[in-house]
Amino acid sequence: MPANYALGFDIGGTFTDFVRLDLETGAVRVYKVLTDPQDPARGVLQGLNAFMQEMDWSLGQVEAAIHSTTLITNAVIERKGVPTALLTTKGFRDILAMGREQIYDIYDLFADFPEPLVPRHWRHGIAERMTRDGVPLQTPDPDEVRDLVRRLQGQGIQSLAVGLLHSYRNPAHERAVKHIIANAFPDLSLSLSSEIAPVLGEYERLATTVVDAYVKPLVAAYLSGLSAELARRGYRRRLYLMLSAGGTATADTACEQPVRLLESGPAAGALAAGFYGHLTGVQDLLSFDMGGTTAKACLLHEGRAAVVHQLEVARVHRFKKGSGMPVVIPVMDMIEIGAGGGSLAWIDELGLLKVGPHSAGASPGPACYGLGGRQPTVTDALLLLGYLNPNYFLGGRMKLDLAAAGQAVAQVATPLQLSETQAAWGIYSVVNENMAAAARIHLIEKGKDPRRYTMVAFGGAGPAHAGRVARILGMRRVIIPLAAGVTSALGCLAAPLSFEFVRAFPGRLNEMDWGAVAALFAELEHHGRAVLHDAGVAPSVMTFTRAADMRLVGQIHEITVPLPAETLTAEHIPAVQQTFYRVYRELYSRAYERLPIQVVNWRLVAAGPAPSIRLERQAAVPGTTAEAALKGYRRAYFPKAGGFVETPVYNRYRLVPGVSVRGPAILEERESTVVIGPGDEACTDEYLNLVVQMA
Repeated sequence: MPANYALGFDIGGTFTDFVRLDLETGAVRVYKVLTDPQDPARGVLQGLNAFMQEMDWSLGQVEAAIHSTTLITNAVIERKGVPTALLTTKGFRDILAMGREQIYDIYDLFADFPEPLVPRHWRHGIAERMTRDGVPLQTPDPDEVRDLVRRLQGQGIQSLAVGLLHSYRNPAHERAVKHIIANAFPDLSLSLSSEIAPVLGEYERLATTVVDAYVKPLVAAYLSGLSAELARRGYRRRLYLMLSAGGTATADTACEQPVRLLESGPAAGALAAGFYGHLTGVQDLLSFDMGGTTAKACLLHEGRAAVVHQLEVARVHRFKKGSGMPVVIPVMDMIEIGAGGGSLAWIDELGLLKVGPHSAGASPGPACYGLGGRQPTVTDALLLLGYLNPNYFLGGRMKLDLAAAGQAVAQVATPLQLSETQAAWGIYSVVNENMAAAARIHLIEKGKDPRRYTMVAFGGAGPAHAGRVARILGMRRVIIPLAAGVTSALGCLAAPLSFEFVRAFPGRLNEMDWGAVAALFAELEHHGRAVLHDAGVAPSVMTFTRAADMRLVGQIHEITVPLPAETLTAEHIPAVQQTFYRVYRELYSRAYERLPIQVVNWRLVAAGPAPSIRLERQAAVPGTTAEAALKGYRRAYFPKAGGFVETPVYNRYRLVPGVSVRGPAILEERESTVVIGPGDEACTDEYLNLVVQMA
């Protein structure tokens, strides 16, 4: 009987990762290829073909394929979306440029902000008006809309964002505009703010809708082409996409709201961290995902990552909150910095060594790849320090050029009057400090002590840096999954089908129209059932979770508060108040119970059952020691051990459960390399995860 598989694949900025899980035995097989930046779908299909040929299987055996990607984020950051226009209420076309009129650096009078994705000559107002209570004052003129869109199409517009004033209270005018455009211009891509982000805040609502419109034709073409090619190769099921909040949706749903894919890849990694924490019996975790382009840190409390409802994309200053475009979508709460294996090392105007945020990516890549890169990167430094095997990168499918790495690192070593080794160690140290600082900020902002958490480290570069980053943070334990270089792809397989719906209906809690709230939730649940039904979820296993964005009257920021599942009435007010105060105290340590509470947005998460994933357990082999996995020795640089020392190198695949390795040591697998520092001890568990205890 042929095996049945689940397939997860993740497109990163540098590599594309594949994971195949046997649904019967729990056996995992993995594959990794360079991302094709010119045509990512082509890279996926070529990598998939190579994966199938190497391990003799077919897409006809796949029960579910789940895909995560950074392509949408990259399209926004690199301004590679389609020509997009904005239709809004007359007099409000400059909201995108005005923003919130808040400066992210009070000491920089010339601080830059990202240019709107839609230039001013493609932002137009139409004569219409809706009151803040949702009462129509002036309906859109069909002739004005048609004439305006006809002119825009003549100028090359391929997508249109529609964001009218107060459409979150009454979407009638936006729907009328959609009807007019759909009849007159059926091939024009269209995004409505009342469908994409029906929340308070004109700037955030318009910015989110514009991002959605900007990438919508790209995503539609990419997913339709990929789905067709997978079907041509024998895949007979739906293709699912990982969403930013950690759920999955069908490709059709993702095409309708592609903005929900912005943090698709990082969300998969955080889910995988929670899965491995569950396997090892640890609930309080710090997910540390370092790939070729970026590093992501995500706090998981009791095995779950928090979900927030706003993120920034395309920051002018990567580390500065407020310097990017706001996008109001549900997203896993994490911090991301430009620190990956391809991050470039450089010297600033003060003569200080810096690393990132810019990356060599997959093309031209680090100098040691031999693909045309010339600038020094983190990977070049790792090679010079002896941590990487130049003949075993990607399991030997790719050779690394040690001489090219030395020439690249010399570009920063010579001006700083350092040796190549000193410069390489400097690059390694700086990037580790950068990542530790970002992770510390992420934890401390939530009032958490990093010393009480266990790190789960993965990504192609993560295991080589995890020990140093954990030590800087004062963490005592690090879990490194087997096949850590493709862990995010495995995270795709752990995600439930789910989709979050939101609707703004503001008012004071003690004055709320509870009949209207019940009708609102009934409508959201109807939409949720439709999305889940289209994805193949049976009604009996559908679940619906309710929440509300609430704040004290006078505040401008909300917190999300869980709500009871039953129909809300005035009798629920005391219980909802107490839940609000509890959440408020958890965030700010105190609550102001004499101030009235205002509800801003109402939320509903529609979900199917979480996949039941089990991995293959391995039995311990009595009497086996680490010597059985020893490949040899290599000179590697550990200042604590006196510099370059002959370091044992182990084949990680031959480390059976219960076997321990004491550092300094290097553990090699095809997709990543684990560096164990002097005095640290790594032990293999029954799932072949490494559990590293810091000295």
